[in-house]
Amino acid sequence: MTERKRGKPTRLSELLPGVLDESGLKARLEQAVVITDWASIVGKDIAKVAQPISISRQGVLTVAVTNAAWMTELAMMELELLRVINEKSGRAKVDRIRWRLVR
Repeated sequence: MTERKRGKPTRLSELLPGVLDESGLKARLEQAVVITDWASIVGKDIAKVAQPISISRQGVLTVAVTNAAWMTELAMMELELLRVINEKSGRAKVDRIRWRLVR
């Protein structure tokens, strides 16, 4: 049987940042913030008709849109939306938005 060191336990809050950095999950979590902050980023009106589904490692945000008219409008606003999304400091960059029509 291996001998274990006994000592004061380390708090999870102290271990977690290092584990996230080493595993590469920190950058993914930073990217995912755009999903949780979506309504505050794009506003209530857009958030009613468009919801983020996922974000890839390559920075492609997939957004579900409820109708074709809004999808067209949002596609024309994509550069502005990307600027707003990416101006938040500490967030991994979103390079592109993929719009998906869902009914």
